[in-house]
Amino acid sequence: MKHLVSCLVTLAFIVPAMGQIAAPEPMSVVPAPHQIEWHKMEQYAFVHFTINTFTDKEWGYGDESPELFNPTDFDADALVMVVKDANLKGLILTAKHHDGFCLWPSQYTEHSIKNSPYKGGKGDIVGEVAAACRRHGIKFGIYLSPWDRNHPDYGTDAYLVYYRNQVRELLTNYGPVFEMWFDGANGGDGYYGGANEARWVESGYLYYDWPKVVDIIRELSPETVVWSSSLPDARWCGNERGVIDEHCWAMATPEELYSQGVDNLSLLRHGQENGTRWAPAEADVSIRPGWFYHDYEAPKTPEQLFDIYLTSVGRGGTLLLNLAPDRRGRIPDEDVASLVAWREMVDTAFNRDLAADAQFEASSSRGECFEAEAMRGEDDAYWATADGVTASDVTLKWDVPITAKYVVIEEHIALGQRVREFSIEAREDDSWREVAKGTTVGYKRILKLDGATTNELRIRFLDARGPLTIARIAVY
Repeated sequence: MKHLVSCLVTLAFIVPAMGQIAAPEPMSVVPAPHQIEWHKMEQYAFVHFTINTFTDKEWGYGDESPELFNPTDFDADALVMVVKDANLKGLILTAKHHDGFCLWPSQYTEHSIKNSPYKGGKGDIVGEVAAACRRHGIKFGIYLSPWDRNHPDYGTDAYLVYYRNQVRELLTNYGPVFEMWFDGANGGDGYYGGANEARWVESGYLYYDWPKVVDIIRELSPETVVWSSSLPDARWCGNERGVIDEHCWAMATPEELYSQGVDNLSLLRHGQENGTRWAPAEADVSIRPGWFYHDYEAPKTPEQLFDIYLTSVGRGGTLLLNLAPDRRGRIPDEDVASLVAWREMVDTAFNRDLAADAQFEASSSRGECFEAEAMRGEDDAYWATADGVTASDVTLKWDVPITAKYVVIEEHIALGQRVREFSIEAREDDSWREVAKGTTVGYKRILKLDGATTNELRIRFLDARGPLTIARIAVY
């Protein structure tokens, strides 16, 4: 342990002391500290709750009366505890959806909760949820729809002033937040203050001028991860099924996303090995078929949620799981039951790391402080190969046979994402059998095996963009 502490102290400095081996140089694109903390959250909740809950719609038209919003039993603490009990680390609330109704008493519009019956017009769902998150140790985030089917100035420069004022208002009153979420919906038919017409913007990417919005966020909440089409910090995974592609880089070049005037789905799904910005994939999916509550829909089963966990968190990204309060303002009992059972499945599957009892060996190593034993996942230690060595094997050996169902691999992403290709082999009858393979790794990769029983597992890193830097290998 003293040797490990000494190594960790060494790794804290860019320039090594005399005789000590230097850490690998970082790749050209690496995550900012707030992005690393976001990766560590792994999974968090979305909460869709607004006028649509009471009109049985997914997208409100914009002409709904604020008087329709009247939850009979809303309790922010109860909502946050559902999130916490599911082991979701944060909560992103729909402060405003496409219908333009605001869940806080915005000074910039009358189309808000201040004109609803909820708490006699004195309620503030955004404020109540933000405060409950702080009380229960859950991080708070905000979704503010760029499209507004109610506002009379949508599509003009005047609306941009309104929108940026609301971004500033939310962050000033309820920030800081861990994530701001802006989707790509940018026009169509709507009420627009009585106009009852269709309004389209030529390009949401250009119309909203996202860099100006991001500047406001950086000023008021600098540690916020911004999720939007301009890829400031994180990106959409290209679908709403909770499935990140198995081949997925955390890097992307924003200017290439709209190179053809529409979303480049290949870029969103796979990222870009030589992308210019760290913009990892986030998998957004709802526990029900819709994003808002409908009494005729049923939640996903715990087994379905477990599979989603493997295809989101288990593929180097994060999971944004939507929950939909009903007209009481409560998460339905059947949804809660599914969440609780899902957490139990994850906790059971990843309860005991069998690698804790294994001997780690690597065919190549950078030297002291970067040996194979560093892959046990302790603190900030990691295994690394020498400069120019982009392929190496790591073997785990046990005194007695183990049955492996999952292998978890984590790169030391503070120095960038590197692995291009790898395979996993189990030793059986004095020969090696391939039991899994993949391309990219990133923050975390979970490989599902066929229940191989063996004394030895070999992870073969076949190709990488630079010297290997692996923070952890775990076996369950």
